[in-house]
Amino acid sequence: MTLAPAPLRIALYEPRIPPNTGNIARSCAAFQLPLSLIEPLGFRIDDKSLKRAGLDYWPHVEVSTHPDFAAFEAVLPKPYRLIGCSRHQGSSLSTFVFQPGDVLLFGREDTGLPAEVRERCDRICTIPMRGHAHVRSLNLSVSCALVSFQAGLQLGLW
Repeated sequence: MTLAPAPLRIALYEPRIPPNTGNIARSCAAFQLPLSLIEPLGFRIDDKSLKRAGLDYWPHVEVSTHPDFAAFEAVLPKPYRLIGCSRHQGSSLSTFVFQPGDVLLFGREDTGLPAEVRERCDRICTIPMRGHAHVRSLNLSVSCALVSFQAGLQLGLW
């Protein structure tokens, strides 16, 4: 089974914190973006805090789960670009050029994207932070909202 084509897709690699995933699902509902969850997850899909963070928006999100990264890649609709979103060694979000069909891949809250997954990405995108000396990273759900909004804005989705 191949996933349905979409102008943009959000993918979370092994998310650990239920409220982050719930908040991202809420953003996906608002922006009408499909959400792919790559296992193993740090919670159960029916976790109460996951549902509470997503409120009553879950029925409005196209969610898919994948047993591992290889299984996720195998079902992506062609053509696509896998855009790794990382706090380091990427092109700045302020100048990044998105394309229809891009898959925005976000890593685990505690470790980010592992090297072997980063190597599979077509490009890496980084959110510029002026206070980076004092702030290691942004919250995953905030990062996801910023990147997906900027990508959708460029693509004329809103």
